[in-house]
Amino acid sequence: MIPGRAQRLIQLPPYLFAEMDAAKRAARAAGIDLVDLGVGDPDQPTPAWIRRTMHDAVEDPANHRYALDQGMPALRRAIAAWYRKRFGVTLDPETEILPLIGSKEGISHLPLGFLNPGDRALVPDPCYPPYGTGTVLAGGRPVRFRLRAGHAFLPDLDELRRLARAPRTKLLFLNYPNNPTGATASVAFFRDVVRLAQRCGLLVAHDAAYSELAFDGERPPSFLQAPGAKSVGVEFHSLSKTFNMTGWRIGWACGNAEAIAALMKVKLNVDSGIFQAIQIAGIAALQAPASRLAPLLATYRRRRDLLVDGLHRHGWPVTPPRATFYLWARVPRGLSSASAAHRLLTNGRVIATPGTGFGAGGEGYVRMALTVPEARIREAIRRIGRLKLWPSRTSGSARISATAARR
Repeated sequence: MIPGRAQRLIQLPPYLFAEMDAAKRAARAAGIDLVDLGVGDPDQPTPAWIRRTMHDAVEDPANHRYALDQGMPALRRAIAAWYRKRFGVTLDPETEILPLIGSKEGISHLPLGFLNPGDRALVPDPCYPPYGTGTVLAGGRPVRFRLRAGHAFLPDLDELRRLARAPRTKLLFLNYPNNPTGATASVAFFRDVVRLAQRCGLLVAHDAAYSELAFDGERPPSFLQAPGAKSVGVEFHSLSKTFNMTGWRIGWACGNAEAIAALMKVKLNVDSGIFQAIQIAGIAALQAPASRLAPLLATYRRRRDLLVDGLHRHGWPVTPPRATFYLWARVPRGLSSASAAHRLLTNGRVIATPGTGFGAGGEGYVRMALTVPEARIREAIRRIGRLKLWPSRTSGSARISATAARR
């Protein structure tokens, strides 16, 4: 008989997307056709120019050895150049950038570098689960703060100050554009966060994985654009969503040199560098002109408008997001997030993620991803409409709402 599991492992909830995959497999094994609006995994292929670069790099035997844990110097320089061009932020490729096997790696491991057992990390609620689970695995204590619709899904800074003043509070996780809500933040907001972190002695960890998926003229800023941000924080980024490279596992952390060094020390002891051919492909992605993203953004914008208009026709009071490829949809009174998602799955054959999978603060919502073709979105709308979960509205009011969002 093996020993019992560690207490920190027992504290972890079942991983949301693993549970969803199990439900999907069971339904499909029964021959049920599902429209999957659950996990945010792009359905379109990685762009051809990146694939060609990868192919050529794979053919080079020199790229098949162990890769540098710190990442190729050329990749770190490409990341620095991209940050300078996109955000006007200057980064030292030697000390302020660390390539990662996907940003999830760094997000999950950062608490290992800064939290002792019992130390506190401030975690948004709702949020991407690894902010909390990484804290638990490091022996830390996640302390949740709510993101509320009435506050545009931004944290209440007064609440953050109160929580940050408690003893042994060391980390603050943020994520804008936000998963799951689709909310965005301004440089002015980040400036306030920097001041708070400086006064309270916090390390800020900002997840910016969706910064390039924005619509209607929105240009999400980097946390590092705020004055003094590098003195208190790091930012995580990824090529997964921007270039449809989720399976490639390439991202990075950048910002405060001391925090990057600590994360690097953790990385040296628990994993390795990114396959070098993938790094070379990543350089090609970062060096591409921004115009190459226009077709992808146009596709997501069309899908967003189609789903928003369809949900509005069937009475769903959903707000069109200006960034990410998610809709954060309120469920009808009398239904919980889980029961609404269950009804969508069992009666409508549509998969949506229950909001409580992102924390207790997600109760009352489901998340829908725009990562299926338009024909499947139309089918999802048809199926959702048949359920009559909300009183239907006129098509005219739906069109007005969607049009207003594009102004």
